[in-house]
Amino acid sequence: MSHNTFGHLFRVTTWGESHGPAIGCVVDGCPPGIRFTLAEIQAELDRRRPGKSRFVTQRREPDEVRVLSGVLMEDDGVTMVTTGTPVSMMIENIDQRSKDYGEIANRYRPGHADYTYEVKYGLRDYRGGGRSSARETAMRVAAGALARKVVPGMKVRGALISMGEKEIDRSRWDWDFVDSPENPFFTPDPQSVPVFTEYLDGIRKAGSSVGAVIEVVAEGVPAGLGAPIYAKLDQDIASNLMSINAVKGIEIGNGFAAARITGEQNADEMRAGNEGKPRFLSNNAGGILGGISTGEPIVARFAVKPTSSILNPRRSVDRQGQEVDIVTKGRHDPCVGIRAVPIGEAMLACAIADHYLRHRGQTGR
Repeated sequence: MSHNTFGHLFRVTTWGESHGPAIGCVVDGCPPGIRFTLAEIQAELDRRRPGKSRFVTQRREPDEVRVLSGVLMEDDGVTMVTTGTPVSMMIENIDQRSKDYGEIANRYRPGHADYTYEVKYGLRDYRGGGRSSARETAMRVAAGALARKVVPGMKVRGALISMGEKEIDRSRWDWDFVDSPENPFFTPDPQSVPVFTEYLDGIRKAGSSVGAVIEVVAEGVPAGLGAPIYAKLDQDIASNLMSINAVKGIEIGNGFAAARITGEQNADEMRAGNEGKPRFLSNNAGGILGGISTGEPIVARFAVKPTSSILNPRRSVDRQGQEVDIVTKGRHDPCVGIRAVPIGEAMLACAIADHYLRHRGQTGR
């Protein structure tokens, strides 16, 4: 199986399976001199970690990361500095329950990649989906923690803005609340917590699942990143976000809403700003025009489908072509979109870091 790498200069390769002994990543092209601590990487992984509430999978993984290469430890014994060589990181898997998947070893789960993987490769790892499991995304988050430090002054944040048919009230948006201990949903709207709680409790108790929409925002991104035609910044952002498990749709800025308004409403007007640079009066473009960053916040949203692993019987077939009904046992997220928030942040950060290095290499500035 090829295609386990993304990025051009900031290049990330992930490896490992859901029920293997470990998962890991190699970040090649990370510039030398990037300072970070293990605690900073771990903090991002802890945001994605399973088992944190009843609203996510109860698989108990501490997700303790180890940095294996590409760094030197400074005298304080805490700060690491990248050397410019490949940075390798690893997380051990400790709470696999492969027996939970024994009954579906010869059956194709609806909504999963079971059938397509077997058609392509002639076999599949039925234990939690193997390589196709969202377990792999932990290493993207680790890589994204490094990527955040590549672009000086960049801040990347994400939030869940809708779950199934329930939406937040954007007038109550509070970034500080997103990571509050009282907030298991990464929602920016404090009043949405009881709404989402009641809604998802009902979904979970019914043995079902529901989708979500996530919004990720990168601020402090310099103007000029990206290139026309085949190296557009929004093109690579969309590719990164679309590669996340269960993602079925992407939009930048106004996105699909732009198709329902006029040119006067959609165009971001400008006036004279500081130091001779224009000042944008709106940001319908989501910080990108012609595939190149404008200096405004980059705004992207992605839609996550309902978790395909549910307790209610679904019709399918087995490897012999016999019709069967499937109930997927095991521990699964009733809304996989919740833990997709830090993953989306990481993939946005990686795309921007990659384009930042490409821009610097091409223009020297």
